[in-house]
Amino acid sequence: MKVVVVSGIWPPDVGGPASHAPDVADFLHGRGHGVEVVTTARGVPPRARYRVCWTSRQLPKGVLHLRAADLIRRRASGADVVYTTGMFGRSFAGASLARTPYVVKLTADPAFERSRRRGEFSGGVEEFQHGGGGARAAAYRFARDVELRHAAHVITPSAWLRERAIRWGVKPEHVSVLQNPTPTLPELRPRDELRESFALNGSTLAFAGRLTVQKSLGIALEALAQVDGVSLVIAGEGDERAPLERRVRELGLEQRVRFLGALPRERIVELFRAADASILSSSWENFPHTVVEALAAGTPVLSTATGGVAEVVRDGVNGLLVEPGNADAYAEMVRRFLGDAQLRERLRAAAAPSVEAYAPERILGRLELVLQDAART
Repeated sequence: MKVVVVSGIWPPDVGGPASHAPDVADFLHGRGHGVEVVTTARGVPPRARYRVCWTSRQLPKGVLHLRAADLIRRRASGADVVYTTGMFGRSFAGASLARTPYVVKLTADPAFERSRRRGEFSGGVEEFQHGGGGARAAAYRFARDVELRHAAHVITPSAWLRERAIRWGVKPEHVSVLQNPTPTLPELRPRDELRESFALNGSTLAFAGRLTVQKSLGIALEALAQVDGVSLVIAGEGDERAPLERRVRELGLEQRVRFLGALPRERIVELFRAADASILSSSWENFPHTVVEALAAGTPVLSTATGGVAEVVRDGVNGLLVEPGNADAYAEMVRRFLGDAQLRERLRAAAAPSVEAYAPERILGRLELVLQDAART
C-alpha cells in the first residue's frame, strides 16, 4: 500500500500533528508500506527515511493553499490512500482531483478554529455548533461538512468528537474512535536527575504545547498567583507568548514562571517526568497528545474538564479536573493537589498504567487496517 501522509506542521515544529504524523509515517514505513509526506514548513524539513514534500509557509496565504492542494494532488495520483492530519480543504481538493480515497484524523472542529482565529466568532465551541459568527463562519461550517462527508473514513481521538462529526453529517459507520498513542521513547533518566537538568526547585507544574488563545494559559497564571510555593515551567511557542509574558509581569510572577520556548518531543516528556504535575487550562480541547505523554511519563494531569479530556484524565484517579474558565476553582485544585501527599502519590502511581492501552503498536496497527480498508474503496 502506498500512503500519502498530510500534516500542516512537521518537526522541528511543536504540536500534536508534528508528533503524530511522523509516528504514523515511521510505523507504516516500518511495516513495508510506501510512504510520502506532504507538509508546510519555514525551511527544508529534516531528512527522513521517506520522501517529505513541502510548501513554504512564507508564501502568501492564497498561493500557499493552491500550491499545497496541487502538491497533494500530484503525490496522491500515484497513491492508494491519503491520510490527512490537517489541511483538510487542500486534502479534499487534492485527493478528489486525483480520485484517491482520503482518511481524516480529526482533532477539533476546524470551522470553529478558523472562525476564532480570524475573528469571526468569540464564543465557545458548544455555542458555535448552534450557529453564529456570520456568513463566513457559516461558510466554514459548510466546507467542514463537505470535506468530512466525502472522506472514506474519519478518525477521532475521543467519543466526544465522534458524536460531533456524526452531527455534522458523517455516517456513523464512517467515523471511529482511535486514541492518540503513547510516545515511543528510550527509558527515562531518574526523576531527580531530570529535575536538576531543568533546574527545578520545589513544587513545579509543567505545560507543553502551542501558546494559543485556546489553551487559556492566562487562567493557569491567575490560579498560580493565588497559590504560594509553586512554580510553572512553560514549553512551547505561539502567538500568545508575548501577552502571556506581559501577564506574568502584571501578576508579579517573574520568579515563579519560566518560558523554555519550543523543545523536542523527547525533552518535553522528560519535563513532564521531572514536574510534580502537568497542567492544561484550555477553554476547549479534544484529546491532547501532551496529556497522554504526561501520563505515560508517570505524571498526573491537572486539567479543565473540556472536550474529550475526561475520557483519559479521570478525576481523582490519574489527575484532577475542574470546569474551564474559572481561575479560583483551578487554584483550589492546585492547592488540593499540593496539600495532600497521599493524593499526589496515588495519582502518580496510577498515571502510566492508565494509558497502557494506548501503546503505539496497538493504536497504529488499527490505523493501518483503516487505511487498508479505505484503499480498497
